[in-house]
Amino acid sequence: MRLNPEQEAAVTFVDGPCLVLAGAGSGKTRVIINKISHLIERCGLPANQIAAVTFTNKAAREMRERIKQSMDRSRIKGLKISTFHTLGLDIIKKEIKTLGYKSNFSLFDDQDCFSLLKELTEPELKEDKESIYQLINRISSWKNDLILPQQALDEATDSENALYAELYHRYQSQMRAYNALDFDDLILIPTLLFKNYDEVRERWQKKIRYLLVDEYQDTNTSQYELVKLLVGDNARFTVVGDDDQSIYSWRGARPQNLVLLSKDFPALRLIKLEMNYRSVGCILHAANVLIDKNPHVFDKKLKAHAEYGDPIRVIQTKNEEHEAERVIAEIIAHRFTNKTHYGDYAILYRGNHQSRIFEKLLMSNRIPYKISGGTSFFSRPEIKDIMAYLRLLVNQDDDNAFLRIINTPRRQIGPVTLQKLGHLANDKHISLFEAAFDNAFMGMISGPAKSAIQYFTRWIVELSDQVLRSEPKEAVKDMLKGIHYEDWLFETSASPKAAEMRMKNVSELYSWVNQMLDGDDEHEPLSLAEVVTKLTLRDMMERNEEDEADNQVQLMTMHASKGLEFPYVFMVGMEEGLLPHQSSIDEENIEEERRLAYVGITRAQTQLFLTYAKERRQYGETITTEPSRFLDELDQKDLRWEKSGQQVSEEHRKEKNKANIANLRAMLKK
Repeated sequence: MRLNPEQEAAVTFVDGPCLVLAGAGSGKTRVIINKISHLIERCGLPANQIAAVTFTNKAAREMRERIKQSMDRSRIKGLKISTFHTLGLDIIKKEIKTLGYKSNFSLFDDQDCFSLLKELTEPELKEDKESIYQLINRISSWKNDLILPQQALDEATDSENALYAELYHRYQSQMRAYNALDFDDLILIPTLLFKNYDEVRERWQKKIRYLLVDEYQDTNTSQYELVKLLVGDNARFTVVGDDDQSIYSWRGARPQNLVLLSKDFPALRLIKLEMNYRSVGCILHAANVLIDKNPHVFDKKLKAHAEYGDPIRVIQTKNEEHEAERVIAEIIAHRFTNKTHYGDYAILYRGNHQSRIFEKLLMSNRIPYKISGGTSFFSRPEIKDIMAYLRLLVNQDDDNAFLRIINTPRRQIGPVTLQKLGHLANDKHISLFEAAFDNAFMGMISGPAKSAIQYFTRWIVELSDQVLRSEPKEAVKDMLKGIHYEDWLFETSASPKAAEMRMKNVSELYSWVNQMLDGDDEHEPLSLAEVVTKLTLRDMMERNEEDEADNQVQLMTMHASKGLEFPYVFMVGMEEGLLPHQSSIDEENIEEERRLAYVGITRAQTQLFLTYAKERRQYGETITTEPSRFLDELDQKDLRWEKSGQQVSEEHRKEKNKANIANLRAMLKK
């Protein structure tokens, strides 16, 4: 398919800063792929001087696959397509000496950070989970806004902020002592590095001569600053975004970054992509009418490439059970009548708790389904165990890894022994592993615990030496043998079948590690430290990403649906308090909820169903609900309302029966 005039303009403009305002389904990835091709083939820019960044590994993977299909592989060697965080990690690794970190640093995931903060804040927060999570969010916000501990302390306006700032300082000091970084550091550190070191910034500006950024409306303050510092005065970049799809303010995203661009780069060229190639006209008209209720800096109207299509069906139900029954019945009937696949249907909701009743009914009707946000591969306990062993193998200063595995499998090392070890390590400002060799510690313990710790630490040192002797594959193999992990799984799993499944996961991880150590035609062989860092980052990035689904009904939150599309979409729970969410109503943040509804609507390609219940159980009580204000805001000409208990029209019934008879005849012929 040829590019339309707006897409063509976005691809060929390369002489200055460019903002592509890309509406839902308007072919933004196509523009990015074609622009990379244009830069290399028409502008003569070497591929290794171009970088494209996005927010998820899935999006980066899709970009890479599509560019490989469109260009000769020799022409794209060195092209950087990655997430923001992977780019940040690359910068940190290459500038490690300037930063003063040791090269074998650890990446802490959210569970590692929680464990560390639980330990560090015990005197003040008393291991209260809610308070620790509040602190984690506060630290993340500070880092996203480029605020370091001292500034947070200086700006504290009340006792709670002062306490959190002090704990932030304690956390950062401990992370530095552990030679560890968290997810937010991967953006914070490169940004501060570029701000403070002119020669480093200039070196990277020469390295990346053209930058493309996808989903720009999702950038936070630190990501925006990182982009500004990377492009410098030359300002050769293209950012693609849509202010109407900004739904992550709770994660620090600032849609106003789109507006800031025109202030920071007065020569900014604005190009709008308004032709939608995804949805029928009725769905697009409804989306336009809804989002028009929000204030806009940039005016944009989606135009349909397809015909008008069927009206949007609004289904009123008695309660949440009836809502689920109606949706599942509609899917069964619709699939039979239209000869569709289960994978063509998506059920979207505002909160994860809404999924349970749909899951139950899908299971009882033997309908295959996939629920997004399930346990990721790397979140499984057996994978976290083996990853912790690998982390300790490449970085003996990784205290969280040490604590996870010191007694997994059991080694007769009790909490009192570990407490003594922790106190000594803190007093001497050394890692737990190093403290385990200290003569003072050896004098504190005796018996089986002493023998077990001595054996364990020496064994890790030997394996680590094996890695350094360029025998990483053998070291990993010996490590798995040495811990007798399979026996441990059979001892501790609920059933032999469960143990087998868990061991299968460990084997899969082992295969991945070996493949990455070996490299292939497309990837250079990696050191074990690089493999561990890459896998840890992959876990952090893919927590909420799912594999491609087969023939299964998709269940997901509206937030998780962004970037996806389905022929038939059910948006359920269209009620005040659910969508818009009650917290947004209380905080008067209806605009973001409206954008979320807009995202949900624009996922549908052919047909959209909106459902709501008259009653819903909440905290054990049945409450009467009000239909969502967003239903009233839509153009009623685009809707077909179906009230609970309403008779179906004779014409509609005849039409349905006719389609069903035709289907039965077709089946009998087969």
